[in-house]
Amino acid sequence: MNPARTFCVVLMFAVTSLWAQKQPAASGPQRTAAPPAPITLTVEVTDKEGRPVSGLQQSDFTLLDDSTPSPIRAFAAHTPGPGSPASTVIVFDNVNMRFGGDSIARNQIIDLLRNHQSRLVYPVSLLLVNDTGVQQLGRTSDDPQALLATLKTESGQLRDIGRAAGFWGAAEREETVVNALNTLASAMERMPGRKQVIWLGPGWPIFDNPAIIYTDSQLHQIFAEIIHLSNLMTRAQITLYDVDPLGTWDAGSFRTFVWESFTKPVRQWEKSLPADLALQVLAKQSGGLVLNSSNDVAGEVNTCAQDGAAWYTIAFTPQISEKPDTWRSVAVKLDKPGLIVRTRPGYYAQP
Repeated sequence: MNPARTFCVVLMFAVTSLWAQKQPAASGPQRTAAPPAPITLTVEVTDKEGRPVSGLQQSDFTLLDDSTPSPIRAFAAHTPGPGSPASTVIVFDNVNMRFGGDSIARNQIIDLLRNHQSRLVYPVSLLLVNDTGVQQLGRTSDDPQALLATLKTESGQLRDIGRAAGFWGAAEREETVVNALNTLASAMERMPGRKQVIWLGPGWPIFDNPAIIYTDSQLHQIFAEIIHLSNLMTRAQITLYDVDPLGTWDAGSFRTFVWESFTKPVRQWEKSLPADLALQVLAKQSGGLVLNSSNDVAGEVNTCAQDGAAWYTIAFTPQISEKPDTWRSVAVKLDKPGLIVRTRPGYYAQP
C-alpha cells in the first residue's frame, strides 16, 4: 500500500498506558489551577419529520449542565457555503461487512453519486477500514464524478476479508475497528470544524453474554477506553452515523436492537462492558443516527448527509469535579415546541 494514501498515523489502542505515563505532581508551592478548557457541542435541530431547522438564535437555546443552567460562552449557526467548517467522511467497514454487504454498500453509493448532478454540500472523503487500519480511497472532493471514478477504480479493495470464527475472531474484529475509530478521530482532532462520519457496516461484536466474566483490570481498561474515545470524539467535533448496508437481510436480527440497552453513559468502571463501545452506541451518543433494516442504503446515507443543511455549535465551560472522570449530564433545550435536538449527552469532568 502506498504510504501517501494512508489516512493518518496509527494511534495506540491500549489507552490505559496513558494513565501509567502520568507523573506525580511536583512538590513546592501550590498554584491555582487553570480553568478547564471550554467544550464545544455540535447541535442538530430538526422538525418531527427529520428536516434540519435553520435560523435559530442563541437566545432560543438553554444549556443545562447536570440540570443547572450554564452560560453559553460561544454560539454559531452553520449552513452550507464557502468556508463552512464542515466535512463528510464515508467509511466502508471491510472488517465487519459480510454476506455481500460490501457490494451493496459500494453499488448504493455509486448510484447516489451518479444521480447527483451538482457539487456536493461538503467535501467528501471515502475511507476503507481493513486489517491494516484506515486507508483513504482517492482524494477528498465535492465533485460527485471524481468520487464516482474513485469507487470504480478502487472497487477491488472493497471485498469481504476472511476471519477466524468464534469468540477470538469476534474479539479480533472488535479490536481492529475500535482501534481504527481511535485513529480516525485522532486525525480529525487536528482538523478544524465539524465532521460527519457515515459508517457503512452492521457494527462490530459487543459480547453481550453474561457467561463472559471480566477481571477488574479488564473493566478498568474498558472504562478508560470509553472515556478516551468520548473525549476524543467531542474535541474532534465528530457526529457519527451508522448505516447497515445489509438492510432487510439484517432486519429483526439481534444486533439491530441489542445495543439500545447500552446507550446510557457509563459512570463507574465496575459497570463498563465492551457493548458500551458498540458502533451504534457511539453514534447515538455523538448526536448521530442509527439506520438499519432498509434496502435504500443510498437514501439512508443521504438522510445522514442532510444533517449538514443546518447545524449549530455551542461552547460552555465544564464543571470541575472532586474526582477524575466524573460524568456530568448535558442537555440543550429550545424554547420552540415541536423541534428535536440531538447532541452529546454529557462529558467526563476532571478535578
